[in-house]
Amino acid sequence: MVLPEGFVVPPWYLLVPVVVILGSVIALLWAIEPPVTDRTVLAFAPWMMFGATLHVLYKIDAFPASIEPLFTAPMVYAVTAILAGIVWIVGVFLHVGGLQSTIPRFVGIAGTAFFAVFTMFALFQSLDLGTFEPFWPVISVVIAGIVTAIAWIALSLWFTDVAATTGATGALVVFGHTLDGVTTAIGYDVLAAGEDVPLSLLILEAGEALPTADYIGAGWLFVLVKVALAMGILGLFREYVEEAPRQARTLLALVAAVGLGPAVHNVLLFTVA
Repeated sequence: MVLPEGFVVPPWYLLVPVVVILGSVIALLWAIEPPVTDRTVLAFAPWMMFGATLHVLYKIDAFPASIEPLFTAPMVYAVTAILAGIVWIVGVFLHVGGLQSTIPRFVGIAGTAFFAVFTMFALFQSLDLGTFEPFWPVISVVIAGIVTAIAWIALSLWFTDVAATTGATGALVVFGHTLDGVTTAIGYDVLAAGEDVPLSLLILEAGEALPTADYIGAGWLFVLVKVALAMGILGLFREYVEEAPRQARTLLALVAAVGLGPAVHNVLLFTVA
């Protein structure tokens, strides 16, 4: 089994319009070629978290049945990309028209607003149901922050050119994948949560087979792999960022989303469910 559990293909009457609209948004962005900098990538971080929030709301049955398939995996990623892409396009035109000082500011503020509103809805619903449990999610964010800081300092000292070239985009990649690793480890070792991704489960089971599992759990190996993978990707992208920064940072933003999205999904799901 290669695909994760919960992978859902929605009905054609939802799938086709989403694919067409997503393709149109991508084509328009390709045509207008908006700049992609560190600030642009950071501005899209709330959108990555927003997509995770939508999927959590789907898991707690917050959407009407008629539109529920739009928020399954992987459809929720396409829906989020459409919304973020439209906001990005609007931001470009507002900037060109002199109504916005910068494009990233508009994109970031809009994404933060979407994420905050939908997250608060999920939290209020969990309070009503009595399922609000923030302790371990908060601990996971703190641990991820500490591990990210240590990893970034190590990268800056030993591979200074990689850290300097990838900048804030690289830091976001490391944090996103570290938080994903930490939340997965805590979920597996402490909260008895299952793991849907087969490859991730193999790593967790490998950690469980080690003698250290009885003392520090199985998840530490998964955290180590995620951090090493993120830093390795940054090393491979260094020259690409120097030669084609717009394309390279766009791809690194996608790499960051692959880590930060599932990580925020875990944090919020453990909090509300």
